[in-house]
Amino acid sequence: MPIEWRDLVVFLAVSLTLNLTPGNDMMLVLGQSIKGGTQTGIAASLGIATGSLVHLALVAAGVAVVLAEHPAIFDTIRYAGAAYLVWIAIRTLSQPPTAIDVNAKERSSLAAWRDGVVANLLNPKIIVFMFAFLPPFIRPENGAPLLQLFIFGMVFNIGGTLINFAVAVFSGRLALMLSGNAKAALWFARASSAMFVLLAARIALAQRQ
Repeated sequence: MPIEWRDLVVFLAVSLTLNLTPGNDMMLVLGQSIKGGTQTGIAASLGIATGSLVHLALVAAGVAVVLAEHPAIFDTIRYAGAAYLVWIAIRTLSQPPTAIDVNAKERSSLAAWRDGVVANLLNPKIIVFMFAFLPPFIRPENGAPLLQLFIFGMVFNIGGTLINFAVAVFSGRLALMLSGNAKAALWFARASSAMFVLLAARIALAQRQ
């Protein structure tokens, strides 16, 4: 096995700590879940996981180096991601439900998955973070460095996805408790819209490191 158990245990501990820290992905899942229930939040979580797989492939291809060395490209992608989140907020606020629909339809789940993919892909800090976080755990002397990168990346991705699932279940249950209440539905629409705007501001105003 190209990865030593000691390295894997250390990586699991560090990645669990990072995944438990509230961040952009968790905020997105929270916003989607209070908007459409648990199923919508889980769909968004899977979309984020899909985007993370693409980021992992880009790290393996060395694209992260290009983003780190060319601020203009980095900022263009970042601002596009922020604009997309603002669009989600406007869409949510302009079409408030008459009651909270906890039985999310297939179409809304697909839209939540798409939003998760796009928002994740348009956050270049993720690929730069992966490029900085994953390589230190790779031991070239053990061979198959790309396989090591893939394993560590998948462990990190799966851990984050499971935590996002937990966030979706928690916030989805909260939506279930208030289902059928039109006023609560409108409040939830406003709250999720505010969440998306805050997330957009966080991405747009964050300093590139």
